[in-house]
Amino acid sequence: MYVPPVYPCACGAPVVPPLMRGAPAEPITHRTWTDEWVTVRCGACGRQDQWPQPELGCPCGTVLRVPVRPVTAAASPPRPPAPGGPAGTGAKAAGPAGAPDGPAGPGIPQGTDATSSTTGVSTVRDASQPPAAARPSFNPVTIRTARDVVTAAALYLRWLGFREVVQPEERRSSVTPAVELRGPGLVAQVDPTTRPVPLRAVECLWLEGLASSSAAVYFSLAGYEETSRARADGVGLPLFVMDLTGTPQPVNTPADDLLARGA
Repeated sequence: MYVPPVYPCACGAPVVPPLMRGAPAEPITHRTWTDEWVTVRCGACGRQDQWPQPELGCPCGTVLRVPVRPVTAAASPPRPPAPGGPAGTGAKAAGPAGAPDGPAGPGIPQGTDATSSTTGVSTVRDASQPPAAARPSFNPVTIRTARDVVTAAALYLRWLGFREVVQPEERRSSVTPAVELRGPGLVAQVDPTTRPVPLRAVECLWLEGLASSSAAVYFSLAGYEETSRARADGVGLPLFVMDLTGTPQPVNTPADDLLARGA
């Protein structure tokens, strides 16, 4: 089940990219910065702004582009605010096509809870799971260059609770072009390229974490190969994929656990 991200319009109303129901998601095999943005119209004030194209990380490691209805198409009328709620808070993220309606709202099955996470992205959480520890909202850095990917990952690690996260002196590696970040009890790799992370890169980071008795975390812009994802799941290595808002998204269970408990 996929719930699109929610962005704040200049008028204060939440803006949700209108998904094209029934249209197939397309694998991202090549990224260009100018093609990763879509125009979305605010349902409250009619303002049109550029927002990142919605994406979804598949369990196999592939990153999928979720089609968005162009603003030139007929737009659905804005939904009224929820009864008793403050103005501008009644908009809901539309669920995927064919998803059953539950007590939490359209497109959300029973037993799940639609929440807005501390990263500002709408997510679906199992009602049986305890809520994540309270943290201040994460302030992402919009990704436009490879350097922005590294900056966003460093900010996210600090937000999780890791201290003194810095980039040590650059070292050339034949395994991966990823940039290394370090902190007390932490070693992280950030791959800003447009190719999925290979298995050997994940294994090397895991071994590096073991050798230094540090937590190891991987960030990637283009996702992970299937073998990389399987090995990370087996050794408990958190994997995150970066979206163009600069907000890392967990793609495996160890990453979900790290997000829930923090450093």
